[in-house]
Amino acid sequence: MAAALEVQHLSKSFTPGTRALDDISLSVNEGEMVVLLGASGSGKSTLLRHIAGFVCADKGAGSISVFGKRVQENGKLARDVRSTRVQIGFVFQQFNLVGRLPLLTNVLTGMLHRVPAWRSVFKWFTQAERDRGLAALAQVGIDKYARQRASTLSGGQQQRAAIARTLVQEARLILADEPIASLDPEAARKVMESLARINRDHGTTVIVSLHQVDVAMRYCQRVIALHQGRVVYDGLPAKLTPDLLREIYGPLATELISHGSVVPPAPVLPEAAIALAYE
Repeated sequence: MAAALEVQHLSKSFTPGTRALDDISLSVNEGEMVVLLGASGSGKSTLLRHIAGFVCADKGAGSISVFGKRVQENGKLARDVRSTRVQIGFVFQQFNLVGRLPLLTNVLTGMLHRVPAWRSVFKWFTQAERDRGLAALAQVGIDKYARQRASTLSGGQQQRAAIARTLVQEARLILADEPIASLDPEAARKVMESLARINRDHGTTVIVSLHQVDVAMRYCQRVIALHQGRVVYDGLPAKLTPDLLREIYGPLATELISHGSVVPPAPVLPEAAIALAYE
């Protein structure tokens, strides 16, 4: 199976003597749904931003390739990084929508790289493009809100709109940075089901950072756990033992274990059940 992502010996220091990322190497195959697990400050968000090309690694410290094309190497972005970024959809923790604009317009910004510059300035889209945006909103269950201002919707609905934007973008790799951190449990469930459905139905590679162990075990087939900028576990969710959790989370692991976060993964919901969840 072809690799969607290759990270080799990546390191990043924001302050001298302290590494946010410490010699990270990993590979993710096309079609995988992978969770980056770890406590706050473990390096999850920093790693995702490096993969997207938002941040450069330390000089001479590693490389990142997406679908065989360099994003960065030795602390410098590739010259053609823009063409690679088109294939990467990024879902931010705080939604990154323009509140005063209709939800549909926010979603359609995912295709601005494909429309003429004059149309992108005026945010003018053809009917076929609007239909594509509506179809993307329907896939995440919020098409009936297409003409509402984004600011009038709940956090969970806005996050699903951000996911719909990656569909319109036709991203082959979705990076989701703590997408459920500020959501209630029901909204979080719908967001995670949207990501899982896109992964399953479209074969899109999804890498999502979380700190909720039970959510990771429910939705993802593979866990890459970070602690102090290093990979400390890469494997099946079912093999996350209390000892591993202590290595990943330190003192916080005791609370996770006592609250029963280490549970067998739940079965994947059937298509009909997912559809009902959006009604």
